[in-house]
Amino acid sequence: MTGQYAALFLSAFVTFFVVIDPPGCAPIFASLTSGASAAHRRVMAVRSVLVAGGILLVFALFGETLLHTLGISLAAFRTAGGIMLFLIAIDMVFEKRTQRREERAEEIARHASEEHRPVEAEDISVFPMAIPMIAGPGSIATAMLMMARSEGWIGGALVLCAMAAALLLTMLALLAAGPMMRALGHKVEAMVTRVLGVILAALAVQFAFDGIKATFG
Repeated sequence: MTGQYAALFLSAFVTFFVVIDPPGCAPIFASLTSGASAAHRRVMAVRSVLVAGGILLVFALFGETLLHTLGISLAAFRTAGGIMLFLIAIDMVFEKRTQRREERAEEIARHASEEHRPVEAEDISVFPMAIPMIAGPGSIATAMLMMARSEGWIGGALVLCAMAAALLLTMLALLAAGPMMRALGHKVEAMVTRVLGVILAALAVQFAFDGIKATFG
């Protein structure tokens, strides 16, 4: 039983970590907060993770009730969620996800520049950092999928702990975004993203298989 709980925690943590992608969020946060004071960057980093964590917690606890209300079975959601996570994994392997994030960051910075707003006044903690970069469709689906796979309150608590651990690492990555980017460099970051994408693809296929098996098994 202990091994089963350990496997559940590890699976949930790896999935949350890969989907949220703290190393991928760090350079986006660094570029969006360029020119802001250190104190303002820290506030935005903490607020981003807290807002995203609240959103994910709501979907983790009440997502299954929402599905039942909409007449959607857990098996169907597992299958759809697995397919969606697989598409995210493909984007990670071919670096399309990072490219879209950077384009979104550049667009927001451009709009701020066109409106002649100082960077210090631009609070990016809720959008786009908390939503959709941290609490996006993939992480929301992951929260609901992992809670659906857990059994009993212990399993649910382990999934929430895994989610909290991934969010804590995300907060640390945002707080250390500048030094981290200088230390890792673009090539190392791209390599890590591709490896995590392959892992996510395997987890996504397993989610889809579980959904199909529950439907036709």
